[in-house]
Amino acid sequence: MQRQRQPHQRRLDLTRFSAIGRGLIVGVLAGFVVSVFRFCIEEGLHLVQWCYQQISSNMWLLLPWIGLSVLVAVAIGLLVKQTPDIKGSGIPQVEGQLAGELDYDWWPVLWKKFVGGILGIGSGLFLGREGPSIQLGATIGQGFAAKTKQTGADRRSLIAGGAAAGLSAAFNAPIASTLFVLEEVYHNFSPIIWTTALASAIASNFISMNFFGLVPVLHIPYARNLPISQYGNLIGLGIFLGLLGYCYQNVTLAAPGWYAKLRLPTWLDGLIPFILVIPIGLFWPQFLGGGNAVILNLAAMPPALIVLIGIFALRFIFSTVSYGSGLPGGIFLPILSLGAVLGAVYAQTMVNLGLMPAHYVTNFIIFAMAGYFAGIGKAPFTAILLITEMVGTLTHLMPLAVVSLTAYLVVDLLGGAPIYEALLEKLTQPKLPEHSGIQDRLEFPVFEGSALESHQVRDFQWPKESLLIAIRRGERQVIPHGDTLMRAGDTLIILTDRSNRAWVHHQIDRLTATTS
Repeated sequence: MQRQRQPHQRRLDLTRFSAIGRGLIVGVLAGFVVSVFRFCIEEGLHLVQWCYQQISSNMWLLLPWIGLSVLVAVAIGLLVKQTPDIKGSGIPQVEGQLAGELDYDWWPVLWKKFVGGILGIGSGLFLGREGPSIQLGATIGQGFAAKTKQTGADRRSLIAGGAAAGLSAAFNAPIASTLFVLEEVYHNFSPIIWTTALASAIASNFISMNFFGLVPVLHIPYARNLPISQYGNLIGLGIFLGLLGYCYQNVTLAAPGWYAKLRLPTWLDGLIPFILVIPIGLFWPQFLGGGNAVILNLAAMPPALIVLIGIFALRFIFSTVSYGSGLPGGIFLPILSLGAVLGAVYAQTMVNLGLMPAHYVTNFIIFAMAGYFAGIGKAPFTAILLITEMVGTLTHLMPLAVVSLTAYLVVDLLGGAPIYEALLEKLTQPKLPEHSGIQDRLEFPVFEGSALESHQVRDFQWPKESLLIAIRRGERQVIPHGDTLMRAGDTLIILTDRSNRAWVHHQIDRLTATTS
């Protein structure tokens, strides 16, 4: 008599439940810290603008203001000198942590980035709050992992979740923040990473909304949707943004080299933007800061074309001067503000040529923010979702996609690299194999066109410091053998020494370059 087959019983798996729980805790902590950080920057900027108005009416106040600016620059420089990992936006550092390229102590970075970011960004320099917010959130995730003794993949998921929480609190954009971490920072859609990141981003956004309300960060009213007849201008805008985005990449990457030619100690480079911002504050205090107010003012009442070109030149030059100094501050919001100005420039030009009705200028300001970021960051999905959430409407999805994809392709054809990845390369040196004695996992996705696709495991010469232990295929895992066929969409789970994760990843990258 044949035995009846027992139905397969699935055991209760609490892995993702646990990941979401940890992500929620990190999200709440990061949301509170970053919301306070954002509030202090906004209030500091308002105070600085008020001070410049007082100085304009009483020039005797200029001398003590210059002295105060020098003191603030020196104070931030000392923080940077003591802890170099707080330099810049912090996004390359977080990306390096997740890749195993670098690591740092979480507490000094947390409080020094917090203080240095408020002093630098709140002083009116053309720096963004979002990069430091991402590093603050990631560092809180790292600290939580240290306190709860989480290591390996669990630690990385908390760092990634904290990064998503930081961006979510900075921009009130939880979905785009999650996608940014996956697309631009972690470069892998790992189930544990995205569930932790999404939970953190949602919790952080809830905290942030209690601080700043429900109105989107860039709530821009517009007259009407763009008709199909104007879609040709979207291609033109995307090409325009791609060309200038490639220019921005090169200038930003070259700026630290220009500072290196100065005879100042590196930690005092911040004196340059702090002194140069004073004339801008005296004559145009409304242009100070990362650019949030600039975007909203442009959308409300776009100025004449010649004025727009002047605004772009001012913000382009001074944002690279500010960021190149190494002060704690990001380029995320400055990129969006530059994109908004370029959108207005393009639209006003088309209006003057009689190729576009004037009431669509605001639409192009919105589209250009996404396109410029998509080209420079080479993260089009993030760009589309980010502007959708920040503006607070879904009606722009198709135009945003057209402009973002066009700008991305232009930068790609010109050979531009993702800006944060390029900045990370400047921070790190290639590693050699090491042995810490602690094993860790590396997740490596197999893309369409990869040299791994449609090949058996035995056909590939794996690095000696690694062992392929599993292949994730959808929701299931395959135990690999020599004749196991690797497919596009697979994620390879590779075991290696913890200190060798970055080295092994680089070796596999080099040996599996996509075929033409």
